[in-house]
Amino acid sequence: MEREGGMTPRTISSMLALRSAADPTAPFLLAERAVVSFAEVDDQAEALAASLANLGVGAGDRIALVLPAWPEFVISVFATAKLGALVVPVDPRLRLPELRYALRHSGAACAVSAENAFGIDYLQIFEDFLAELPELGHVVTVGEEDLWYDDRIFQWEDLISAGRGRDFEVRGAAPEDPFAILYTSGTSGKPRGVELTHGNLLHAAGETARAIGLGPGDVVAGVSALHHVFGLGPGLLGTALNGASLILQDDPGAAGTLEAAERHGATVQYGVPTLFATLLRRIERRGGPPRTLRLCLASGAPMKDDLARRVEASFGVPLVIAYSLTEAASTLAMTRPEDPAAKRILTVGRPVGRTEVRVRERDGAVLPPESVGEIAVRGPGVMRGYHRQPRETATATDPDGYLLTGDLGMVDAEGYIHLVGRREDVVIRGGFKVHPREVEDRLIAHPAIDRAAVVGVSDDILGEAIRACVVLVEGGVATEKEIRDWAAATLAEYKVPDLVSFMDDLPVTGTGTVMRHELARRLSAAGRREATIQD
Repeated sequence: MEREGGMTPRTISSMLALRSAADPTAPFLLAERAVVSFAEVDDQAEALAASLANLGVGAGDRIALVLPAWPEFVISVFATAKLGALVVPVDPRLRLPELRYALRHSGAACAVSAENAFGIDYLQIFEDFLAELPELGHVVTVGEEDLWYDDRIFQWEDLISAGRGRDFEVRGAAPEDPFAILYTSGTSGKPRGVELTHGNLLHAAGETARAIGLGPGDVVAGVSALHHVFGLGPGLLGTALNGASLILQDDPGAAGTLEAAERHGATVQYGVPTLFATLLRRIERRGGPPRTLRLCLASGAPMKDDLARRVEASFGVPLVIAYSLTEAASTLAMTRPEDPAAKRILTVGRPVGRTEVRVRERDGAVLPPESVGEIAVRGPGVMRGYHRQPRETATATDPDGYLLTGDLGMVDAEGYIHLVGRREDVVIRGGFKVHPREVEDRLIAHPAIDRAAVVGVSDDILGEAIRACVVLVEGGVATEKEIRDWAAATLAEYKVPDLVSFMDDLPVTGTGTVMRHELARRLSAAGRREATIQD
């Protein structure tokens, strides 16, 4: 990651300082209502950091971000870096219990939140949180409302204005210092806070950008989830590191993505397979993709071979695929534009940078090339550990320091990684991991449901859709809508079953454990029979 004058940015704060000095007026953020330069982001981050320091927020504190993909999210990330604090990006669409858990578990001392977004009144939520969470001392709100709330709630514009020209103590960070805590589901669906350092994030972001030749003049589209590890790393930091521009959009759907890409002259399109599937439909209706594109990059979930081929054919540019994990700061392997076509779209590529990958048996034995086993990874992107969970951290790594990914795959003779499945039960819906047990526990709590099993079924748009198979109690009555509404009351939107099947029984083992793979097979066979009858 060599940069101007031979200097390599070692921390996120120094990276922005280098970029702001080299290209102060270059457009960094292309938002719906404004274009924000690197210097403007740096100046506002400096002002916000000064105001937060004046409130007592400093090195080592955690700052939660509950924001859509707005410029204020980006500015807050860099203000946090200047303070030597840790950023906790949280999905703003989380249900209240999950949001409360992330704030409490991370020990957030400050939160930067939208006042209103997605129809949610965050002002009221955070007024309640200030009474419930003793460590949460301050809330900064982004919006238009004149505040009359708690005196610990501050408006964004007021803090930016008050912080301009104000000095504050700067704590020099090191690459190995933690910078972010990102929450991801564990083996049981319970959230775990992944601690990533400055070095972790800059490595993955820089190597992803290097692999696709990202640089000044490039415009990146399709990054709508900045709270996600790929959005924060390669999306935000990778763009800044290489002097490119990042499109920020309120509408993460296909229509909004295409309109923004066309308007800003996007050259690189990022996205999960679900986004590309929906983009294809729009492209076919409108007569073609944005003419400025030179590359597409898919990440976040496995991509079906036929979808990958359709993307290349319809977009008319190479498609590369990244293998991304939160615990590896996003990209640990990826294909490159110059790879042979079969390797580029049928594998997840080769390890990036100094990342090492091995394939192992359950007993830890390392397997030779072309053998299927669990993929393990070691390198500069691998996390420090799970926040406040040393036992979980120890379980996730082997004695040689390799992270156990839970993914099953093989490395071929040429070093390309092929993914074939998961060691544990998990549904990857639209790029988000959903653990069946968590959904099943919610369903079984319904008074009319006796037993439930959740499986993933193939879906052209989502990759996998969530199908809930339920057995009602004797005499019980429930509709599909009622069951979905019951799940939606406490689960995040992406965890709510897409389909509900009412069954007389579920296939189980001799010990009573539901055989999800057998259930999925039966559902698939039934679907094929139904399609044949309709044909």
